[in-house]
Amino acid sequence: MRRALLWAAAALLLGAGLPEGLAQELEPLEPASANGADTTGGALEGDLDCQCVPYFLCSPDNKVIDNGEGIIDIRSSVPRCPGEIDVCCRVPSGDTTPSPSPSPQPDYPDPQPQPSPDYPEPQPQPQPQPQPQPQPQPVPDERHQSNVLVPQAGCGVKRLQATSLRILTPEGAPDDTATFFAEFPWMLAVLLEERIADGRPLNRFKCGASLITPSVALTAAHCIIGQEPSALKVRAGEWDTQNRSEPLPHQDRGVTRVVLHPNYRAGPLYNDVALIFLDTPFELADNVDTVCLPDQGQTFYGNRCYATGWGRDSFGSTGAYQKILRKVDLPMVPNNECESRLRQTRLGPFFRLHNSFVCAGGEEGRDTCQGDGGGPLVCPMPGDPGRYAQVGVVAWGIGCGENANPAVYASVANAMGWINSQLG
Repeated sequence: MRRALLWAAAALLLGAGLPEGLAQELEPLEPASANGADTTGGALEGDLDCQCVPYFLCSPDNKVIDNGEGIIDIRSSVPRCPGEIDVCCRVPSGDTTPSPSPSPQPDYPDPQPQPSPDYPEPQPQPQPQPQPQPQPQPVPDERHQSNVLVPQAGCGVKRLQATSLRILTPEGAPDDTATFFAEFPWMLAVLLEERIADGRPLNRFKCGASLITPSVALTAAHCIIGQEPSALKVRAGEWDTQNRSEPLPHQDRGVTRVVLHPNYRAGPLYNDVALIFLDTPFELADNVDTVCLPDQGQTFYGNRCYATGWGRDSFGSTGAYQKILRKVDLPMVPNNECESRLRQTRLGPFFRLHNSFVCAGGEEGRDTCQGDGGGPLVCPMPGDPGRYAQVGVVAWGIGCGENANPAVYASVANAMGWINSQLG
């Protein structure tokens, strides 16, 4: 049909006086296959090799995205609000700025009682003064004050609870994601110091971190890239972010410098680790201590490990940041299995997991999430299960606990050569 139409058009053009030489250059198109399918095999012009993929898996230079850049969910990203603990909240009526509530004033002054000649004012009766009783002097007992037990000295010692108090969910069930005070003493909060309208300082939560020496913290490079050290503050010993009356006080330190891994790549988050050097070492206590570090290249497959943070419980507008520090126990996932499972997601069949990552999780509803970035993934050390080494730094994932996708962490063991060189 197409051939006939083309020859008819050529004939009409010739009849209209088209030059004979130009008419001879008109060639009919090759017919399409019977079902209308493309018979070129999906090749680009010039027989370049290509594959049909969703548009978001094709880069602007027409290459398949195989590292997740622009597709992964970065754990520290909060796209709609400037602060890590801010959420976009609907304003009930037109005005977006709350007006101060005036102090209630009475409509008229309260009448003052006047003495009556018929009823003289009663005279106060003398009251006996209580005699002071001797009080026993309190005996300092740090263990009792902090309600935690420290089973052994040294790095990576997870605290034990001195009482059997358990935190419950609103439904009354035991909450196995709630930590108790000082359970993970190496957990840190990186804060960004800002000034509000009246000039008062405000600490905004930036991301998580871990204490690897009393004066050095380990976090994610994507968390602090581009930040001035003088604007950062690191807090140790925090647990309940909304309560100042904790058993032991938290400690704050300023930052002198930050060092990103030299091979960090911002898009796919390769080598997503950074060190924060503090202006003053933290004082070690029941609620402040260091985590152990693994050997270069050490693996922890077959372990169930802990990730901790104050991050959201889900992505999107319904996700809520946590008041107290949360934990989730996760199985380590070998990298080849992790890569295979992530290829079933929007990352696509060409995704390749970089060797600077490790994976954990893959269980429905158990995952790290937005705001947990930079926090530690710790595993029990071989031969000493009461002591924990940091295996990963929370980096990215696909959603939060959705469809049993493993989460991806920057590998600490892979970065140990660089970390040791920086620690001197």
